[in-house]
Amino acid sequence: MKKIPAFTLALSLGSVQADDLLKPVADALQGDWGQIKTDIRYRYEYVDQEGNTEEAHASTMRLRLGYLTPKFKGFQGYAEMEGNWELGLDHYNSIRNRRPYAVVADPQETELNRGWLSYQVTKGVLVKAGRQRIIHDDHRFIGNVGWRQLEQTYDAVTIRNELLPDAVIEAAFIWRVQNILSRTIDMTSPLLHITYTGLPFGKISAYGYWLDYDDASDSANFTLSSQTYGIRFDGRHALTDWLDGLYHLEYAHQMDYQRNPNDFSTSYYRFMAGLSAYGVTIKGTVENLTADNNVGFSMPLATLHAFQGWADKFLKTPKNGVRDVYATVAVKLWGTQLMGVYHDFQDENGNERYGEEYDALVTRKFGQHFSVLLKYAYYNAKGFSTDTQKVWGQVAMHF
Repeated sequence: MKKIPAFTLALSLGSVQADDLLKPVADALQGDWGQIKTDIRYRYEYVDQEGNTEEAHASTMRLRLGYLTPKFKGFQGYAEMEGNWELGLDHYNSIRNRRPYAVVADPQETELNRGWLSYQVTKGVLVKAGRQRIIHDDHRFIGNVGWRQLEQTYDAVTIRNELLPDAVIEAAFIWRVQNILSRTIDMTSPLLHITYTGLPFGKISAYGYWLDYDDASDSANFTLSSQTYGIRFDGRHALTDWLDGLYHLEYAHQMDYQRNPNDFSTSYYRFMAGLSAYGVTIKGTVENLTADNNVGFSMPLATLHAFQGWADKFLKTPKNGVRDVYATVAVKLWGTQLMGVYHDFQDENGNERYGEEYDALVTRKFGQHFSVLLKYAYYNAKGFSTDTQKVWGQVAMHF
């Protein structure tokens, strides 16, 4: 019989015991009357950015509390409040408080995070209206920016259609986005996303996003208006009994749209290849965002933190574009996830070196309700922006 390491066994037993202890709480929060959902997340974030900016120390607690109704004749509703509060250390610039420190974009605010009503038209067709999450694929274009303490949600009508075999058609009409700073931005933006999973080696998605920032009182956002059309293919295939191959191909084209005063035509592509075996995954990726007429390919509704380095130096594409060549190593060890990433940043043609970044992550879940995280990012500037270090420590509980 294979022996289980004592440390692994202890961690596993700890997870089981945590679930057993919290089971009465989890059971009490749901019943025929519906379900109460709660999410508590404490985070400490440190930012050291070269220049005249003071180091940032942010200690914040995020709470979400929501109620999900039972289904009744095809209808269901959900309402959720969200708040983020400073606990102790408050030496940071949340962008809203304008303090003389480095930026940590987690303002102290309380808001209605979600409030929607859905209707199951028929099996496979769901309509949802109100403030809601909208996430497509891996958040690269449309996401909820779940990394930040206040997430991004949308005032929208969405339709999810699963009537066709192996296909999901998602359509949305957004009239307002509530961003991570708890600010609402008006828009008139239809989205279309189609996924087909009937292929033998992966799934293919096609999308069209028409983002129209049309609030005349906030004309600075007109420059974010764009029309984007893209296609992606990703999958996983067993090469041997113990080795899997991973791959991803994506291309998108973007142009100006509606009131955008700029005239541009830009492109985006991403290629990834990787191998996975015995809990170890290695990936190599090239991602390129081009620019035209000094306007870079933009993704204003994306979860940007997940891409182009955790130091967040490329939230806006430079006027000469950006090419990110990076390698990722992820290891699952004793129930713990470890990850290391190296990025090399250049302009879109590889003629100018912007910098390099080293990222590291350790995270672990304890049962169904608890998780802990340690995270580090170091951006070493070569020709773009400034040297930056960031450190995060996080503990979360959710029901």
